[in-house]
Parts: sequence; structure tokens; C-alpha cells
Amino acid sequence: MKTEIFKKYAIITIASFINAVAISSFIDPNNMAPGGVSGIAIIINRFIPVETGTLIFILNVPILLLAIYKFGLRFTISTIYAIAIISVITNILAPLGAATDDILLAAISGGVLYALSIGMIMKAGATTGGMDIIVKFLRLKLPHLKTGAIFFITDVIVITLSAFAFRNIDSALYAGILVAINSVMLDLVLYGKDEAKLLYIISDRSETIADRILKELDIGVTYLEGHGAYSGKQKRVLMCVAKKRTSPSVEAIVKEEDTDAFLVITSATEIFGEGYKSYFSERI
Repeated sequence: MKTEIFKKYAIITIASFINAVAISSFIDPNNMAPGGVSGIAIIINRFIPVETGTLIFILNVPILLLAIYKFGLRFTISTIYAIAIISVITNILAPLGAATDDILLAAISGGVLYALSIGMIMKAGATTGGMDIIVKFLRLKLPHLKTGAIFFITDVIVITLSAFAFRNIDSALYAGILVAINSVMLDLVLYGKDEAKLLYIISDRSETIADRILKELDIGVTYLEGHGAYSGKQKRVLMCVAKKRTSPSVEAIVKEEDTDAFLVITSATEIFGEGYKSYFSERI
């Protein structure tokens, strides 16, 4: 139990440091507001003499109180810890200035690091506060939406405001690039590259095809009972899920065994079961 807690907070500490580096070394000094509380803090920092890290913590206080009410103190403690680390390290690194003056490189590097840190923290069972908590609320109401997509929508609002605050449309556009990278990377960190192909195969040689798929590709196959509406014939329908790199091999087997087979292929973006995600893993 103690080992698990230590591992959890070690991950949160490392990820929070990465998050602070993204903000203080790439995002903030290049006048990009990536959205969420961090973006709002960066915008406010340009109008009042308060450090960005301090503003991040202050803006999170009411959201943390809401989190304690909704998710409980146990969940929120780790989030408070993450926010504290991010705020302190952001303030410490701020005087060092930008790691690069190339705003495109800053947008790319900042977006990747920012997404990586948020994904690591959320997988550890905490958040970086702010929009992370609000997104977690939205996920309870709209579980079909992916986290990255929700972040993208909310971040666009802050980016639009930043264009007026900085009076620089270029900074806002580069922040848009950062957010797009962040959205893609975040889904990659949270959900992994488990996108696969779902195949339905209708053939008179279904048993032979199923046997080859099982033996040659080591992919599970399920028989579904089908009934042709036009022909009135009973047929076995094969259903299987194959990872992208393997699906062409399934197609090849079908073509070799039955050129008249009816094959339907569609994308499967989330798969739970052996070889993929655990049924019991938390849907972030």
C-alpha cells in the first residue's frame, strides 16, 4: 500500500515538474495562452504584477473547493499537491526565460510536454486542477466524449480571449497549434494507440477462414448466427477485432479462401478485453 502511494506521488511530482517546464520555459514567455486556468493566469499576469504560478494557484482555489464537494477530500489532496508543485516550480523557472525564441518550436514543445504531464497526472488519479476538474465533471455527464476533445473546445474560448488581451493574432494562432497538439497527444497518452479494425465476414467457408485466423494470426473469432433476408439461408457470420497492422492479413486470408465472401471493415477506437484495455480500468 505504501509502495503504491509512493509511486503515485512520485509520478505526480515528475509530471507536475514537466507541466511547470512547459508553462514557464515555452508557453508563458512566448505569449501563448493554451487555455484553461493556466492560460487565464498567463493573460491576467500581463495586467497585474502577480507571478503566473501564484495566479494558477489562486484561480484554482474555488475549483478545488468544488472538487472536494463533488469528488471528496481523498481525490483532491493529490490534486492540491500537483497544483502546489506546478505553481512553485513555475515561479522558480520563470526568471530563466524562454527555452527558445522560435514561437513555432515553443508551441510544439510546449504542447507535447503539457499534454504528457496532464496525461500522467490523470492516469495517476489526480489532476492539474482548473479545467482538468471541470473536464472530469463533464466526463461524468458526457462519457462518450474523449478528454482531449473537451479540452480542445474549452481551450478555444481562452485562445480567442488571448488574441484580444495580447493584441496579437499570431500569438493566438500559435496557441491554437499548441492546443491542437495537446489534444492529440493527450488522447494518445490516456487511451494509447489501441485503435483497431472490427471485421464482419460472411462466407460459405466461414469455418476454414476462422481456423486460419486463429492459427496464423492468433486473433480471437466469434461466430454470429446470420439469416439472409433475401435468400432465406442460414449463415455463420465471423466477427473479429484486429489491430491496424494485422487487419490486412485477415483480408488476405478471406480473399484466398473465398473471393465471393462479404467483408465489412470498420474502425474500433476503444476495445476492452484480453489484449486490449482492462474492463476494470478507470475511464478517464
